[in-house]
Amino acid sequence: MKKLINAVDAVVREQLMGMAAAHPELKVRIEPHFITRADAPVAGKVALVSGGGSGHEPMHGGLVGRGMLDGACPGEVFTSPTPDQMYECAQAVDGGAGVLFLVKNYTGDVLNFETAVELLHGEGAKVGFALVDDDVAVKDSLYTAGRRGVAATVVIEKLVGAAAEAGYDLERCEALARRINNQSRSIGVALHACTVPAAGKPSFTLADDELEFGVGIHGEPGIERRGYQDLDTLVEQMFLTLIEKTPYSRTLRRWDRELGNWLEEEVTIAPLGEGDRVIALVNSLGGTPLSELYGVYGKLARLCDSAGIHLVRNLIGPYCTSLDMSGISITLVKVDDELMGLWDAPVHTPALRRGC
Repeated sequence: MKKLINAVDAVVREQLMGMAAAHPELKVRIEPHFITRADAPVAGKVALVSGGGSGHEPMHGGLVGRGMLDGACPGEVFTSPTPDQMYECAQAVDGGAGVLFLVKNYTGDVLNFETAVELLHGEGAKVGFALVDDDVAVKDSLYTAGRRGVAATVVIEKLVGAAAEAGYDLERCEALARRINNQSRSIGVALHACTVPAAGKPSFTLADDELEFGVGIHGEPGIERRGYQDLDTLVEQMFLTLIEKTPYSRTLRRWDRELGNWLEEEVTIAPLGEGDRVIALVNSLGGTPLSELYGVYGKLARLCDSAGIHLVRNLIGPYCTSLDMSGISITLVKVDDELMGLWDAPVHTPALRRGC
């Protein structure tokens, strides 16, 4: 293994110190680790906090700033942050209008964010919780009960971040996050595995003519290993999986602020189809160059056009990565006029800047 690190146990701390030096518009706390906007807390604004294991950069720390997140909690590489990180980060960014946690559906993240919600509620803080589970590849995985939360998290953070800047209250931001999640679908593929520093070797092995179809962002297995033919064939396979016509269900888990407990309900997710407008995120998992992503987007655009699906906005680049994994994910998010307006709103973060 050759990586630009000094010691495995210092990776996250040293990278956070580098982020602090590079971005004075951010505040970086080292013990416990969390990142906030330098102007936090913003009085009267709902504060958005997300987080998860490191190794997916720029998600989430690189998406902290005006128009997106107020705070982010980085765990160790591919390891959930702890409740004390989430608790202290929420306290640091709460400007009086409440805090909304945006949580990818991984077991450790969910349990620890739930603990932080309960702690904050116990102290009288106004807190919300929205789960992201956009992956269409597998129902359950090594890391989850239910569908995985992957790259749609970036789109949700942008849209709900713009809503919070526009003055949406906590209830409205929370409902918006759930609605966007239920209109989001993602699928990822890997051509080569990533190398986790603590392991020192690739997390799995693929033959030169193989790919992992439906891979997770930690290298979890997907639907199956398939032979690799060419870009057009692969993107078509991904697209057909994303627009699968059979509706499927998701379990919606939410925090009831009045009752002070957790509620669950099943929601049915409608398929994408002719006439729908979508935002497309073509995402590098870390080791795929931008030039190849544009090739993917070109084929995706042709497929959407043939299916009568309107690509109204896009984001192309490495936004939800898996260290140095060679692979891509495609996310399609069904949108309306409200969501398009929120997408076009100004944003100023290390990884995404527009209109500022």
